Amino acid sequence: MNLIKTAAITMIWGLVITGCVSTEKYKTSQNIVYSLQSEKAQLEERLLETEKKLDTEKAARESIEADARRLKSEKTELVRQNKGILFANKSQSDTISELMAEKLNAIKEKDIIIGELQNEKNMAIKEKKKAVSELTQTYDSLVSELNEEIKKGEIEVVQLKDKLTLSLVDKILFDSGKTDIKKNGKLVLDRVADIVKDIADKQIRIEGHTDNVSIGSVLAAKFATNWELSTARSTMVVKYLQERGVDPAFLSAAGYSEYRPVDSNETEEGRSKNRRIEIVLIPLDKMLTAPDNP
Repeated sequence: MNLIKTAAITMIWGLVITGCVSTEKYKTSQNIVYSLQSEKAQLEERLLETEKKLDTEKAARESIEADARRLKSEKTELVRQNKGILFANKSQSDTISELMAEKLNAIKEKDIIIGELQNEKNMAIKEKKKAVSELTQTYDSLVSELNEEIKKGEIEVVQLKDKLTLSLVDKILFDSGKTDIKKNGKLVLDRVADIVKDIADKQIRIEGHTDNVSIGSVLAAKFATNWELSTARSTMVVKYLQERGVDPAFLSAAGYSEYRPVDSNETEEGRSKNRRIEIVLIPLDKMLTAPDNP
């Protein structure tokens, strides 16, 4: 644009200098100059607009580049976080797998223990049923053998699950205040011994019981209280059963004095029932079956 302006001015001045320019031609030349100046102004205006657009586009490009850098940075951070999440998920997954494995092992061990306990329970039930069945046979044998005494009310046989009790009123075995077993009492114990001597899976506990009448002055020198009397009588029965072939390892003696009555001590009939010897068959104590310590 500057070259055009310069060329036009040079041409005009050339014409002026040479003196060869007419008025018409001069006007024409001026018009060209005005036209060129107008074109120049338009071009300069367009140039300014173009520069503004360039500045705007440059700012937009810089903004886009800044966004691109930010997005790239965010992408990098997201990739890093994603890797961390994947690692955490894997670690958590491994932990869950380990916990599940431990839980499954615990369940298996629990199932094994439950199975063992169930087997033990089944065996115990089976053994208990067998013991009760055997005890029932013993009960039936005692009832059959001692039927006459049972009818007279002198003997009572009671079975309660795995416990069998043979209760004998004291007058069958002992005279009043005595501990020596009477002849007829021995005959009764002989029949009892024949039935229980082959029992090897029960304790045979002989229990002595009295009424609440205090020991008289005549017996006081020998038996200070009913404790001594009840214990002495149960001991005599134990010794006699041993003599008749009952294994002493399964025998025991206990005296309960007047403190476990089965009837009222207010009447003679009640006191008579309370004065008794009980032969009790109960499950074998573990202490009796435990092996000796080396």
